[in-house]
Amino acid sequence: MINVLIVDDQKQIRDGLQAMLGQFPLELGDIHCAGNGIEALHSLHQFNIQLVITDIRMPDMDGLALMARAREERLKAEFLIISGYGDFAYAQQAIGLGAKGYLLKPVKREDLQASIEHVSQEIRTRQELSRNIKRISRRARETDRKELCMFMQGAANDDEWIGQVERQNPELWAGYRLCLFREEMRINQPGAGGAHSIESIAYRVFGRKGCIALQHRPHLILAVDASVEPEALLAALQAERIGAVAAITGAKRGLKELPDSYTQVMELYRHSYLFPDKRCILPADIEGLEQQWQIPYEELYGLFQLVGTKNGGKIAEGISAVFHKNVLQRYHVRYTQQLSRAIVQMLEEYERVIRPYMGEEALDIECLRNLYDYPGIRDYIQALQQQLLRLNQFYYEFKCSYRNSQDLNEAIRFIHENYHKPLDLAMVSNHVSLNYAYFSNLFKKNIGKGFAEYLRDVRLDKARRLLAETEHKIVEVAAMVGYESYKSFIRAFRDAMGMQPTEYRQRIRQNGDREGKYQDAVR
Repeated sequence: MINVLIVDDQKQIRDGLQAMLGQFPLELGDIHCAGNGIEALHSLHQFNIQLVITDIRMPDMDGLALMARAREERLKAEFLIISGYGDFAYAQQAIGLGAKGYLLKPVKREDLQASIEHVSQEIRTRQELSRNIKRISRRARETDRKELCMFMQGAANDDEWIGQVERQNPELWAGYRLCLFREEMRINQPGAGGAHSIESIAYRVFGRKGCIALQHRPHLILAVDASVEPEALLAALQAERIGAVAAITGAKRGLKELPDSYTQVMELYRHSYLFPDKRCILPADIEGLEQQWQIPYEELYGLFQLVGTKNGGKIAEGISAVFHKNVLQRYHVRYTQQLSRAIVQMLEEYERVIRPYMGEEALDIECLRNLYDYPGIRDYIQALQQQLLRLNQFYYEFKCSYRNSQDLNEAIRFIHENYHKPLDLAMVSNHVSLNYAYFSNLFKKNIGKGFAEYLRDVRLDKARRLLAETEHKIVEVAAMVGYESYKSFIRAFRDAMGMQPTEYRQRIRQNGDREGKYQDAVR
């Protein structure tokens, strides 16, 4: 869309031209009007104008003066001149100032439309060319940045390329630092683009020639002018309320130092996890760290001995103790990495034992393999505690289930051996050394029926066999299967079988007689 400014000291001409433009089948945007060159210049500053249609002769500032000022101030707008017959010499001057053409008063509709179409096409062509140039330039810069990033990360390159890159920005590569930013929560800026915000602030602090973005993901890495102290950038970030942890190398000289500088900044970045209270990690912060250590395996073994107990609190405290900041901050970050690997290996060994009994449940051990996947060491420790406590719960339930299974098997064996004696829930729970209420719930949960119902079924099953296979009297059968009361036996049998014991015996024997006669007939 092309925005147009009509400049003429006669209102009727301005209105007429505006009405005419509104009727043209052209893609025009906003149409503004001004009564003289001064008003027009103000509009050019205020609005995004691409085309100015102006008279030459006007009070205060005429069209030629307007064009001269626009050129002087580098205002990017094209001009069409409206001229009377007597103003032809002025029109020639306007063409010399860059006007795209002139129209004679009174302005004809077809002439105005043709002129605007011609100028519009030229503007669109130039805009497209400008966009293409910017796109090509942006791609070229991106290609250069990718090459620099690859060289920084260890890709080989020749001296000619290194010299060419240094000549493009000699001031920066003469003395620079690498800055890596680990973005954190942005205070009061939900949804703000952190990396791009940091980059734009860095350009503001160091200038376009004093700052180059070498990498945007996974973390922003900048090469910045070493003559500017890092505190200036940190103060600017704090002023903008952007939360980020910075790792900043010492000063380097020459592009050949870039790979070593990258190694140093990554080392500082990894150590930033050990110092969660520091907003900026410098080489001096890690120079005194110890390089030799022993992983505390005895403590870890003792910690895992608690797995499967009711000591979840001690397990969490144990993890906090072995990962205490006073310990971690004594050693190189490799100590922390080896410590986490040792614990992950123990978790895997314990999980292998219990995995067949876990069903669809599982530990998320994969999430613990890389502590740099977390915002900070505290978050990693919390994740480790969570997985270890889950393992503890799985083991505790497994041990309880195994122990309960043994207890239940013994209880059932005891019932089948003693069903003919006076027997109740308390006697059986005491036999397996379990709490009365706990054993009652455990029995029903695993057997599918309560203790009293199960004992009744065992006794009646034995009674049915005695009724079918022996000549014992009903009262004798009742006593033999553990019923002290004959009436209680009769009532229980009738409720379960829907008939009296005598009727059951008769039916069983009648069926037996018919079966015997059938076998004789077959023989």
